[in-house]
Amino acid sequence: MDALQTPEIIDGGQGLNLQWLDGQSARFHAIWLRDNALDESTRSKRNGQRLITLSDIPADTSIGSASIEKDELVVSFLPENMSSRFPSSWLKEHSYDHPAEPHPGWTPKTLDTWDAQLSPKKITGQYDEVTKDSEALRAWLSSIQRYGIAKLDRGPVENGALLRVAELFGYVRETNYGKWFEVRTKINPNNLAYTSLGLQVHTDNPYRDPVPTLQILYCLENSAQGGENQVVDGFRAIDILQEQNPKGFEILCRYCARFEYRGSNDVHLQARRPMIELAPDGELIGLRFNNRSTAPISDVPYDQMQDYYKAYQHLGDIINNPELAVEFKLEPGDCFIVDNTRVLHGRTGYSAHEGSRWIQGCYADKDSLLSCLSVLQQSRPFSHD
Repeated sequence: MDALQTPEIIDGGQGLNLQWLDGQSARFHAIWLRDNALDESTRSKRNGQRLITLSDIPADTSIGSASIEKDELVVSFLPENMSSRFPSSWLKEHSYDHPAEPHPGWTPKTLDTWDAQLSPKKITGQYDEVTKDSEALRAWLSSIQRYGIAKLDRGPVENGALLRVAELFGYVRETNYGKWFEVRTKINPNNLAYTSLGLQVHTDNPYRDPVPTLQILYCLENSAQGGENQVVDGFRAIDILQEQNPKGFEILCRYCARFEYRGSNDVHLQARRPMIELAPDGELIGLRFNNRSTAPISDVPYDQMQDYYKAYQHLGDIINNPELAVEFKLEPGDCFIVDNTRVLHGRTGYSAHEGSRWIQGCYADKDSLLSCLSVLQQSRPFSHD
């Protein structure tokens, strides 16, 4: 229930205490309410952007009065003598009166970590359905948000078809590899991905800042022996590291690693970031793990380097545990997409002499996917599921 009870002005007008009929309560500061006022003089009715700056809000802003009218909070602000209305449901959604997360490395409830028991069927959509039905697209994009990975089967077996997948939710992020790249055996390749060797699971392009947040890999041919795709949930691996080795988790979060790539005379990419990246409030937001592209680590003090490498190797052992890996083989027209800040991907080796293996890959950005998903969810009828 979102119905509000009578509000209580607290702290001499500097705050407001609200209680809902379902028992939930929350406090809001006067300055926060004024900054987030929803009236047309404060916010654009068209796009929701603010029409005022922080300097337009008096530093001594306080609450003059507060009342409830038809499930809306009506607040008048002093010294401006202006008022604004806040829907009860909006206030509940944006409440910030809650305890801090108890430990670093937490993840939001919208994410589920997984291991080898994750069924590919749970994360797989059908190309014809996803491209024609908004509910199927919503379900498919939700899989990417929740699990960091989703497959798409039975798409067109056409050169560049992966671009159509990216266009379902956003745009291709072009890099020095072009709009897309070909993953097939080459002579004198500038990247080990272009060989028939097996590749340890990894995150892509850790030497970029920011890294591409999504990667799409699309199959056009796959008759060679071997070449199964492997994926591992890096967030699950980090959870295990933290349980088994709290000191190792902390040291990989605290110090930056260095990553580097020299693919040709005109490309030299470098980045300096922790392997395990946390937000200031401790939320786990990213993993960079790619031994092929790790440069000499020089930001760890001498007396910490031994422990750093122990933690690095420990994380690598966890990531390499077969009990964490989901393995599948793509058929022509199949593809999968991974959250490159979370899910590691790799492949088994394959024969370069019999059959063929042709995968096309491209990068995209997660913000476009989450934007598309948010729009689809808002247009979806309410459900208790």
